[in-house]
Amino acid sequence: MTLADRIGEFLQRLTPTTRGNLLTELERLELGDDEIPGSAEILAKLRAEVRKDGSNQTRVANPSRYFFAPLEPLLADGAHQYGNAGRIQRSSQFAIWEWISRDLLPTMTRDYIKQIDELITADNQREARKVASTFQTKVVKYLESTLNSPDRADDTRAKLAVYTASRAVYDDLTKMMCVLRARDALAKFNEALPVSIQKFDDARVDKIEKLLDAFRKDHADAVPFALALIAKRLKTPWQLIRLATKAASSKNAADIATAPYAIAVSMVLDLIDDWRLALRIALKNNRVLVAKELLTQVYDTEYALRVRIDQLDQSEWGTRLDALMEAIAALVQAELARFPEKLGHVLGSRRLRGHQSLAGRLTYMAWKGRDAVSGGAAFCKKLMGQPEKTRA
Repeated sequence: MTLADRIGEFLQRLTPTTRGNLLTELERLELGDDEIPGSAEILAKLRAEVRKDGSNQTRVANPSRYFFAPLEPLLADGAHQYGNAGRIQRSSQFAIWEWISRDLLPTMTRDYIKQIDELITADNQREARKVASTFQTKVVKYLESTLNSPDRADDTRAKLAVYTASRAVYDDLTKMMCVLRARDALAKFNEALPVSIQKFDDARVDKIEKLLDAFRKDHADAVPFALALIAKRLKTPWQLIRLATKAASSKNAADIATAPYAIAVSMVLDLIDDWRLALRIALKNNRVLVAKELLTQVYDTEYALRVRIDQLDQSEWGTRLDALMEAIAALVQAELARFPEKLGHVLGSRRLRGHQSLAGRLTYMAWKGRDAVSGGAAFCKKLMGQPEKTRA
């Protein structure tokens, strides 16, 4: 029997939950600096088994899936060490469910599983969702009392560490609590959004902003999740920052930071960090074309941030962006160093930075020209005593 066969046989003996936990930990380690001998083959086998679990009817009908259903539009794949605003790692569900069912509410969880299994068997989906909603409310109440105490919060971190080594899982737990509290409002907000947003122009921004304003009145703490739902619809992800810049009094970073949806800028930086991690894995696995696409997105987004936000370098956003770009540059340089300089490499091509082309420079001047006209008009209105409109 080959090593691959032995690995496959071992993985098949594990429960779906255990396979999921193992996959989470290996993916988390894959993002680190240390190489794990044979990890690529194990990961490939694990992902294949997890995909089988995902298509299996019993897996879909699992009580935990009903419990986590409100989180589904906000789940992000991967195993990051630190969470991103507005999103919850899919892999965190395994540890959180184990903690809820074994430590937080073992008796209530057993009753919930028994009740919902009977409804699933009877194919009563409507009642199953009601039972899940009731249990979600109970869990939220217990979480609120548990996490509000520093000592009990520390105990929760320690208990979660039994099920995963990920540092992000505790933050994901607090995010889950926030999402479950606002689950009905988030579902309503999600339904009100267009299926896709090809062009995030002023008219579209105004409509989305009105939806956000209405949502924020009662669920201010859940705004990042509403923004994440919007981001999923955008054809051009960096345009999420328009919700922050349009409501600001100027393009200066300091003014944008005080705008109602300033966190949108941080979320776009989170996206660059996601691409950085994906780039690292792509290069590690010699997937150069994937790396090329990722780099193009990174450079386009970096350019948009630096053009759309003035004095960015004097802000925390600018400091973080510089650090991200330095880390990405180091990954690219390490890849280029593997090949002779004369041979060239697609990742070293200037074409990846489209903004450096003639069309890119013209676009830059058009943006700056529009800003100058907008700023001049605002100044004239101010002199005339007319109210100044917000900037895009």
